[in-house]
Amino acid sequence: MVVRLAVLGSPVAHSRSPRIHAAAYRALGLDWRYSAVRCGEAGLRAFLDGRGDEWRGFSVTMPLKSEAHRLASTLDPVARESGVVNTLRRLEDGAWFGANTDVPGLAAAIARNGLDAWRTVVLGSGATAVSAILAVRELGAEHVTLLARNTTAGRSLVTRFDGTRAAGSTAPMRLVYGGSGADDGAATSVGTGQEAPSLVISTLPGPAAAQIGIPAWLARIPLFDVAYDPWPSPLASRWRASAGEAHPGTEMLVEQALLQVRIFTHGDPALPLADEGSVRDAMRRAV
Repeated sequence: MVVRLAVLGSPVAHSRSPRIHAAAYRALGLDWRYSAVRCGEAGLRAFLDGRGDEWRGFSVTMPLKSEAHRLASTLDPVARESGVVNTLRRLEDGAWFGANTDVPGLAAAIARNGLDAWRTVVLGSGATAVSAILAVRELGAEHVTLLARNTTAGRSLVTRFDGTRAAGSTAPMRLVYGGSGADDGAATSVGTGQEAPSLVISTLPGPAAAQIGIPAWLARIPLFDVAYDPWPSPLASRWRASAGEAHPGTEMLVEQALLQVRIFTHGDPALPLADEGSVRDAMRRAV
């Protein structure tokens, strides 16, 4: 029986996951098939119920991450806390295990690029912003400022995560809502004195990020932009025009996909693959 996998979402045709995963399975010597399937939120349950045993698992992208969380029968700790699932693996009883590899994937990408998450500004308030908050918390962030136009969503995230700690940490993370956009007067205050951030993470889609105001001080801080299609993104282009440093979301894409490959092959996201460095290199080349 040929093992089948896919990325689910809507839209999904732009996804680079098929080429990244295909490269990983070639490097591992596995003749597995990985495709892209368009699926809306309302149709996810029926789609999963209709898959045969050859379907081992799925990468889950927008707008399905919350619904995948609801449908999974068991969750990893990160998925449980975040309320977000981006990975589904079939269990022996036919139910689905849900994991969130976005959080450790983003944390790994930030660390691999030598970026300092000690004081971070996060742009946006959606599911990816949740992953960004938890990723920098995992990296030991002391203070995180959330800038989001959706004030209700932004304040809700502060209620959920302000004062929380990473596993094994004794120091709580301070999370504050800094305003409705990077050009807010309230937001400008985070760029002065000892409050100056060390990292900016944009979780905004390209068109939305193209419209926000960027004060001069913010563009001097290294940017990690989860957007990658196209690259440079509109925000990264503006950052670089101000002589700023911008890192692409493809780095996160590869790192979170590597954890998915661990889950799909042996079920444990914490257990490295054999010759994992070569597998990662193959995935990066595929991007």
